[in-house]
Amino acid sequence: MSAAVITGTGLFTPPHSISNEELVDAFNRWVDAYNEQHADAITRGEVTAKEHSSAAFIEKASGIKSRFVMDREGILDIERMAPRLPKRGNDELAILAEMGVAAAKDALDRAGRSASDVDAVIVAASNMQRAYPAVAIEVQNALGIDGFGFDMNVACSSATFGLQTAAAMVEAGRARSVLTVNPEICSAHLDFRDRDSHFIFGDVATAALVERADTVREGRSWSIEGLKLSTRFSNNIRNNYGFLNRCEAGIDGNEGPAAITDVDTDLLFKQEGRRVFKDVVPMVAALIRSHLDEVGVRAEDVKRMWLHQANLAMNRLIGTKVLGREPTPEESPTILDRYANTSSAGSVICFHLHADDLAVGDLGVLCSFGAGYSAGSVILRRAS
Repeated sequence: MSAAVITGTGLFTPPHSISNEELVDAFNRWVDAYNEQHADAITRGEVTAKEHSSAAFIEKASGIKSRFVMDREGILDIERMAPRLPKRGNDELAILAEMGVAAAKDALDRAGRSASDVDAVIVAASNMQRAYPAVAIEVQNALGIDGFGFDMNVACSSATFGLQTAAAMVEAGRARSVLTVNPEICSAHLDFRDRDSHFIFGDVATAALVERADTVREGRSWSIEGLKLSTRFSNNIRNNYGFLNRCEAGIDGNEGPAAITDVDTDLLFKQEGRRVFKDVVPMVAALIRSHLDEVGVRAEDVKRMWLHQANLAMNRLIGTKVLGREPTPEESPTILDRYANTSSAGSVICFHLHADDLAVGDLGVLCSFGAGYSAGSVILRRAS
């Protein structure tokens, strides 16, 4: 059995960005239009008036200041308030695959590898574009990789579950190297007319190359010291959109998630934020602590935690429970302010941007958590 290492990570950042102020301006204009349209019903007490949002409220509630998106015009258009992502022909590269390919190429370049060195592709993401053919097979084909590919979805923990699967295949000798890809178009599933959640998500794609330790060339690498996964069913974070909903709600399948109307908002992202906070923080902290114990690592020896980027307060509290004190910004870096919540990709972005300064031998924990509930912990040591 060969040990598994991560030799390269990749990042694709969309070309468009929306600040809190821009998002709030569009939201508040929609609120004003809604309240005016329903003024009589509001006066009679039949309809509840919508409330304005604010940039200060968003930053205080989440730590988010802006987000990258694949389309900003559709989101800021108060007549639409959803990304405008035109349907592509079946002979064109799908938008999710296009994002994934860009991140994958970055990871391969950083690892000093080519498509011929890769045996498998796993696309692990929370927001899949279609049921089949697998987006992973499309990415595999676009990159020219022999072997196989498949998709998997464990919501915001998809990336760590993908790394677990990739490492297991490499360690068992089933593959020399596996490319995990996490393309997320979260904006297509977000209700931009919901004050409590309209600011949460952004779009992005990440990738990581997992290889056999005994085949690593010169360059940076991270040995995977341990992986631990956990799931527990909860409805507190839910997204009901799926191919069966076209029959149930009469949605035009050619338009996709962006065509969902006010009546159909149950098909978009929903969460009970306070319940999620209360449930997930102790669950994740306990997972990390138990995982460190199993691997024989003391919490005080962890130099960095690359946590899922969902909420700044959650990350601070998780870090405090793990370390026994509040972590410094260097110990628990954040990219939440610039990227917002990018679902499965968030912890990988954090690792991609905040790992190179650690020394050989330093230990870190990459951790995801989200709907399901699901959580994944990956203990990494800088190997070279």
